[in-house]
Amino acid sequence: MARVKRGTISHKRRKKVLAKAKGFRWGRKSKYRLAKDALRHAGEYAYRDRKTKKRLFRQDWQRTLSGALESQGLNYSRFIALLKKNNISLDRKILAQLVKDYPQTFQQLVEKVTERPLS
Repeated sequence: MARVKRGTISHKRRKKVLAKAKGFRWGRKSKYRLAKDALRHAGEYAYRDRKTKKRLFRQDWQRTLSGALESQGLNYSRFIALLKKNNISLDRKILAQLVKDYPQTFQQLVEKVTERPLS
């Protein structure tokens, strides 16, 4: 009978896991069991932090707006309420970009919102 060699699929799977773990520290880059565990944790952290990233960016935009509005004598929540009353639908990202890149335009927007609020 001819000899049958086995394990090619297992070998491929292990090589694939170790290739993904390239650059990890200590034994996690070369030992299959440790690499598999490290990759599982890395995937969990990546999934979690994709959600966290969005939250942190929104907080940053809010801080930027709050700081810019402080000099105008407005606070952040009042400004957002005035925008909604005047039917101006700009999101926080765009407003923060206006503060950083186009301060005159942002100043005009604040003046427009504060001069004639609809009740």
